[in-house]
Amino acid sequence: MIGDIKENKYDVTYEDGIRIITSKFWGECEDKIGSYLEDSDWDFIVEEDTDFYAPSNFGDENNEDNIIFKYRKNIFSDAEQSGAYEGLLGAAQPTQNRGMAAGPKGEKQGGRDWATDVQVEIMDYVINRPNNSTLFEEEGDPIDNIKKKYLNVEDSTRGIVWLRSKISDAGYNYDTFFEDKIAEWESMGLEDASTDAQRIKTTFISDTTYANVVLSGIAGFFDRYPRIPYGRATSYTEHNRETYEKCYPFMRKLANEFANLLPKRYNVQANAANKLDERFRVAGKDTPFTTITVNKNFRTASHRDAGDLNEGFSNLTVVAKDKNWQGGYLVLPEFRVGINIRPGDLLLINNHAGIHGNTELLPPEGVAIEDMERISLVCYFREKMLELGSWEYETLRRNFVDYRRKDKEHPLWKPLWNGVSEKMWATDEWYDYLRTNGSQEMLSEYHPEAVEEKSTLEGFFA
Repeated sequence: MIGDIKENKYDVTYEDGIRIITSKFWGECEDKIGSYLEDSDWDFIVEEDTDFYAPSNFGDENNEDNIIFKYRKNIFSDAEQSGAYEGLLGAAQPTQNRGMAAGPKGEKQGGRDWATDVQVEIMDYVINRPNNSTLFEEEGDPIDNIKKKYLNVEDSTRGIVWLRSKISDAGYNYDTFFEDKIAEWESMGLEDASTDAQRIKTTFISDTTYANVVLSGIAGFFDRYPRIPYGRATSYTEHNRETYEKCYPFMRKLANEFANLLPKRYNVQANAANKLDERFRVAGKDTPFTTITVNKNFRTASHRDAGDLNEGFSNLTVVAKDKNWQGGYLVLPEFRVGINIRPGDLLLINNHAGIHGNTELLPPEGVAIEDMERISLVCYFREKMLELGSWEYETLRRNFVDYRRKDKEHPLWKPLWNGVSEKMWATDEWYDYLRTNGSQEMLSEYHPEAVEEKSTLEGFFA
């Protein structure tokens, strides 16, 4: 263990060689959401088999209702780890789609410079400042006040970028451009400064919002959402099925350990999974997970997970070729505890209740972070998967979307149309397609309203 467990903060007992820690507090850390966690955010690091509990209600014993995490060392064999590594490594690809977990913006977005939060607020002030104000007030400089507001405050997790080439082509010195503009706006009248600031904002800033690029992706299966309204294998799983299936032994071992360590939580999740077509589960009927998030060398900022089954539990593991890194602790700042999860270990954790993130990951001496491979796997059950029908039904929904997208005679067709339209799943067009390409029984099962409507009309005209 690293650090000290303070008696005034935690109760500690041992049972069958497992250390059991019950926190006496649940801290307030909402201000840390979206920020990176540091070593100052933990009192101790768990490195041995441990059960960790949130404070229980007075007189209640610890149970699966107040469990925060269970950590077990050396659960997976080398062969199981190798299969997971080979089967899932390719799912971690550059992405900007990790929200708060991607962390605050760095100095640059690729080769682009961020339009910082303070710069954006200054422009908005110049554009919208009251008619009776000047840019520099006697009672205080509004621009300086905005700058002071952002001192020691990390930028937001998404943002916009300056169009450097356009700024240079317009004859500005890019390095001093923004401060030069502030000086210009000071010398202008209110209306002229507002017009010029609006021009700068619309001309020299990209319309696209960006976030930090991280190496992350999903394997397994995913639910519907408006732009892709059908259940499906993730892109990685669909295009790399044989490789993906190498993770099956690892996932089945994980499911068995979940059942042994948290039987109540496991049963809730397994019962939900049993309502699904088993082809939507990460390794078939033996696993109560639908989806795997795969992260490579990804230092997550503070966040809570969303979308997983609330009564279930997340299962986190790490696989890697090079096992000599330091840091990268998973920290729960509300409890001031971290876990040093290493390859072969298992962490069952309440990711949607507790704020969590990683400290900095330090590669072995002489190795660049880009040249190492620490792969973390988060396995969970996506609650919205319960809205899906059978594999065949979801496949027909997908085929119907593709059919419409490719049909240039369709009344809604236009270039780049994705085949999706409002209320498309309650139309005769879809009902007829499902009846013809599926079956009348499938139509009756998933759209009884279509059959009832037809029966009502037939009765009316009988």
